[in-house]
Amino acid sequence: MRALGVRSSLVLVVLALVAAVPAWAELRVSDLDVFLNDYEVTVHVVLLDTIPPGFREGLESGIPAHVRVTVELWRYNRLWLDRLLTTRLIERQLVYNVVTKEFKVASLKGETRAPHATRELRDALRVISEIRSLKLTPAAALDPTGVIYVRVH
Repeated sequence: MRALGVRSSLVLVVLALVAAVPAWAELRVSDLDVFLNDYEVTVHVVLLDTIPPGFREGLESGIPAHVRVTVELWRYNRLWLDRLLTTRLIERQLVYNVVTKEFKVASLKGETRAPHATRELRDALRVISEIRSLKLTPAAALDPTGVIYVRVH
């Protein structure tokens, strides 16, 4: 009888841990632009479904949503493994204030920008899903004959 109680307690602990794991959304890249000018490599990216429809009810009750985007710059090697040159991590938070009925998008990591406040969910989703003018590396640090590419996770 005691073994049954221990097993049920263990099952409850495992279920609680599984429920506490953060939810992951499958991000899709809508628009990815990579610019190489005389000074640096710059990336513009627009993501789709950053906040899935199932999360919006919780968001509108005051639960914050976090988006973490990793942008990687790789160098292509023809006969060997590709080489990771640099990685940038962008982290943003979307919070709804129930009292003022306002959405606020704040940058937590990887960029310095002022928080954006709006009353429209559509506008807040647009702001959280667009990454503009992300500087990856100086152009002088790259091999001029090499092939580079960008990955977004």
